[in-house]
Amino acid sequence: MKRILVIEDEPEMRRNITTLLRFKDYEPIAAENGRVGVEIARREKPDLILCDVMMPELDGFGVLRALQEDDVLASIPFIFLTAKGEKDDLRNGMNLGADDYLTKPVANNELVQAIEARLNRSARQVKRDFKPNFSSVEPLVKLGLTPRAAETLLWLAQGKTNSDIATILGISESTVKKHVQEIFEKLGVETRSAATLCAIEALSSVP
Repeated sequence: MKRILVIEDEPEMRRNITTLLRFKDYEPIAAENGRVGVEIARREKPDLILCDVMMPELDGFGVLRALQEDDVLASIPFIFLTAKGEKDDLRNGMNLGADDYLTKPVANNELVQAIEARLNRSARQVKRDFKPNFSSVEPLVKLGLTPRAAETLLWLAQGKTNSDIATILGISESTVKKHVQEIFEKLGVETRSAATLCAIEALSSVP
């Protein structure tokens, strides 16, 4: 049974999420604020973390920064839950290393699907050799890509959809599709998985 840490300061929201997780055969662990959440994460090492952004004592960004400082905890799939849906928040969270970002109120099926997707990705160990960091774009530019296409590849390699990338980069989804086509042509690949492998190889070669 997968253990999921729920860091949420609103009692009703925390109770609803943990009830849903039990119903879906997960083992939820509840934390009422960010400070307690970090302590529990260090002690329990859960399989996935759901974390609110706006909390007392330590907000969600602070939680994520604390976890990223620990090599073991940094590999735990991390999903932000927040009532704020601004693009800046989304970009900040993803750039810090979050795996997903869901805006409350989130539908039960959407939450469960996000959890399952991240747990499956973690199990396949597809994204753990590098963290989303815009300073890592340069090695991708050297593959022959334009800077914008390189940014697109960076997020594509993190498992983001075209819609996700459009929101993160502040461009249209049709523009993202054009960048993806450029990536395929420049790298000589036909699938997103193949492009991801090229990106990981390029980024892993950076000293």
